[in-house]
This record gives sequence, structure tokens and C-alpha cells, in this order.
Amino acid sequence: MIKMFRPHSRACFAVVSLLLGATGAFAASEPIDAPSRLRLARSAAEKARLHEVGLDFRDVYGVISAETSWVPRAGIGRNGVVSEGLGQFEPATARAVGLKDPNNAFEAVHAAARLLREAAVWSAQRIAHLGLSPDQRAAKLREGVSVYYNLSTRARNAWSGLNTHSLPVETQRHIRNTSEGARQADRLNAMLGGPGVAPLRTANLAAGVVPVRTAAARTEATAPRALGTIEWSGQGGGGPGVGRRSYVVFSNGAVVPQGR
Repeated sequence: MIKMFRPHSRACFAVVSLLLGATGAFAASEPIDAPSRLRLARSAAEKARLHEVGLDFRDVYGVISAETSWVPRAGIGRNGVVSEGLGQFEPATARAVGLKDPNNAFEAVHAAARLLREAAVWSAQRIAHLGLSPDQRAAKLREGVSVYYNLSTRARNAWSGLNTHSLPVETQRHIRNTSEGARQADRLNAMLGGPGVAPLRTANLAAGVVPVRTAAARTEATAPRALGTIEWSGQGGGGPGVGRRSYVVFSNGAVVPQGR
């Protein structure tokens, strides 16, 4: 029986990883308590270096919550292929991420983190052209990660970053459930005295699609527009030698000589 403890350092994460890996802890039939879920998610996120792609342990926790609610089971996809374990890996996907035993919780969660890293790189490429604010990008990145995890290669490539509401209802549900799972991890982390983390930015489909603008659209919206011209006789000031002249009036209130 493993005595679980709250890790406070990188070394402790390594000890947890070695214990879990060596013993095959958390067999498929055993429930996993909340503190252990967080430890697994933290260990997996650190090992996969998710911080490098804009994700963290809350995303690992969230995707496992969306897939199985942390209750190991077997399932079957719309394509008829059986999926197994906490991360619901199909055989081909398991091989691709180096997962040998999808029913080993430690292996499955770490494999899910590796797949999330791959998904984040893909999602970042899909939304790069949208001209998002930092908060919008963080939320949209996570939305794309869920799309990648949930859909086949062909289906996911239909996602543009702006058409989420046209995706299959199962995928939209996955996005919502992953977001809620990540928020649950955030609350658990705070309750259990875990490490400080940045505010969580997740997708909120219930609030509708947040309109985004490309860089060109933003430039067009902020650049001052010429509203018209005015004529000035040159009388009443302006310095010696100033004669009749035309001026252009702009939308930001600027008035400049025509032709400048």
C-alpha cells in the first residue's frame, strides 16, 4: 500500500512517479481519490513540459475528467473502435504516444499529457491568424486542444477556431466538460494548498463565440479616417507667409494640411 503525501518540490514529484510506475498503482478497478488525481496530473504535466505550450496540470486533470470522470473503463467510439482506460485511448493512438497499458492509470495520464502537448502545438497553429488577446488566445488554445483530443484527423481539420458551434455535439460537450474539469482542478489545488498558478482561461461555449479580429481588421478599426477637407483663408494668424490653404479633418480630431 502506498502512503500518499503532498509533494512540495520537483524531487517529490519524481518520488511519486517512481512509486506509481514501479508498483502499477491505481489498477483499473480502483477509484482514485482527489489528491492522488492532482498528483498524477502534476507529474504528467511536468514530465510533458506542458508549460512550454501554454498548458498545465489543470488541463491534464480536465481532459481525464471529460473522458472518464477519473473512473477507468472501456468504451467504444462512433467509428466502432474500442477505447480503454482513464484517457480512453484507441489502439492506434496509444501506439502513437507510446502507451503500452491504457489500463495503468499512471501510464495513461502521462500519455494523455503527451497527447495534450501535441494538441496544443496544433491548436496554436490553427488560431495563429485570429489576432486574439492573450486571454482570448489561452481560452481558444484550450478549445482547440479538446477538438484535437476528441476528433479524428480529418474531422479536426475542419475546425478554424471560429466554427466551434458547428462541431459535433459530442465535441462541444467535451470542450465544456474539459473546461469544468480544469476548473475543478483549480479549486482542488487551492483547497489542498498546492502551488500557485496563473488564472485559468478556459472556453465558455455557453457565453457564445467571442468575436475576434485579424491584425488587418484591428488596424482598419483603429487607423484614423479622413472625414473631409476644410479651407482656410490664412487670415487671423498662423505665422508670416501663411496663405489660403486646404486642410484634411480626420476621425481622431486631427486637422493637417492637405498633401502632408
